Amino acid sequence: MSSRLIGVGVGPGDPELVTVKGVNALREADVVVVPVMAASDGTDGGERGRAEATVLHYVPEEKVVRVVFALNERSDRARREAAWDAAGTRVARLLEAHGVVAFATIGDPNVYSTFTYLAQTIAELVPSVVVETVPGITAMQDLAARSGAVLTEGTEPLTLVPVTAGAAVLKDALNGTGTVVAYKFGRQAEEVAEALRETGRIEDAVWGSALGLAEESIRPAADLGDGPLPYLSTLIAPAPRAGGRGGKL
Repeated sequence: MSSRLIGVGVGPGDPELVTVKGVNALREADVVVVPVMAASDGTDGGERGRAEATVLHYVPEEKVVRVVFALNERSDRARREAAWDAAGTRVARLLEAHGVVAFATIGDPNVYSTFTYLAQTIAELVPSVVVETVPGITAMQDLAARSGAVLTEGTEPLTLVPVTAGAAVLKDALNGTGTVVAYKFGRQAEEVAEALRETGRIEDAVWGSALGLAEESIRPAADLGDGPLPYLSTLIAPAPRAGGRGGKL
């Protein structure tokens, strides 16, 4: 029988936001792989990430396998590629020993997820593998629920921008007519605040970090200060709505 690799979205950090299907996939897998941030020497940095912390609410620790990924390596492509290859090889060996391997990722496995790169690598190393995904609740959905920000109405578009692509990309989106969501903007908080002010979109915008965790912070974007925020901060700038109820239908 072919082995199965299942990317399981475990949400933005709140264990209660893992879907029933996600919990079942984690429990039914032979092992659950969680991504670990690499230390400067490329080894396990020892820090427990959000995916691992969430998974441990549903499966025993002995079932969890920590695999090092170069999660934030952007400048050194050779080092990043080597880390992905090493991680893929490790997971390929797990697939040889076990029939079903789940990979837990924060958010959704098809939205800016490390799972995408892992699945591509595994498909080359283990051509017979069956790759599946279980969707997860995203940070923008969680922030919208916790803050009361409405993501879309009627015919409004929704644009999701990773600010790692540059603040200019965000500003272009803010000049449009729809809701804009920014991911990973913490290190460029000042540029983001400036873009919101220049486009007249700061008044209704909201940002949040550590959603569902003890250190959760949800604030109006107008309160953005001069310092950096947590890397995984999320911003929602709702579409301008002046037409009243159903005005965008």
